[in-house]
Amino acid sequence: MVDSLSGLLKVRIQRGVDLAIRDVRMSSDPYVVLRMGKQKLKTKVIKKNVNPVWNEELTLCVEDPTLPVRLEVFDRDRFSADDPMGVAEFTVAPFMEAVKMNTGDLPDGTVIDKVMPCRKNCLAEESAIYCLKGRVMQDVVLRLRNVECGEIELQLEWFSIHGGKAGL
Repeated sequence: MVDSLSGLLKVRIQRGVDLAIRDVRMSSDPYVVLRMGKQKLKTKVIKKNVNPVWNEELTLCVEDPTLPVRLEVFDRDRFSADDPMGVAEFTVAPFMEAVKMNTGDLPDGTVIDKVMPCRKNCLAEESAIYCLKGRVMQDVVLRLRNVECGEIELQLEWFSIHGGKAGL
C-alpha cells in the first residue's frame, strides 16, 4: 500500500570480504539476496571471487521500519542448488531516528549517531550514521552468520516519498 509507505531505503552493496569457498576450484560465484518483509532483491553474480566488488544499488520500499533487513549470500551453481554462504540481519530503526532529525544545516561528515556491534546485530564494527550533502548516510560492515567466514560492506541512504532525500 502506497499510503503506508514511509520512504525508500537505498542499499548499496559495495563488496564482500573473505567470503567462504564453495566451489571445487577453491573459489565461489557469490551474489547477495536482500529481503525486507515480502520484498526480495538480488545482486548480479561475481564469478570466481571470494572478495567480490558489486557496488550495486538495491532499493527497498519501507512500509514498516521495525522489520529487519535480511541479507543472504549464495554461491551460484549451474547444475545444482545454489550453496548458502552466510546470512546477516540488521535493523534500520537507529538510521530512521537519524533521518527524522533536521540535518539540513549540519556540515558534511557530521556524525549523527553511532551503532555499536552487539549480540543482537551482525555488525562487525562500529557503524556511524552521518550527514553528507544534506543526506543521511550509514556505512555498515556485516559479519555473516552460519558460515565459517565472510563480511559484507554496504551503505544506506534514505529517500523520502515526499520529495526530500533526508527528511520524512
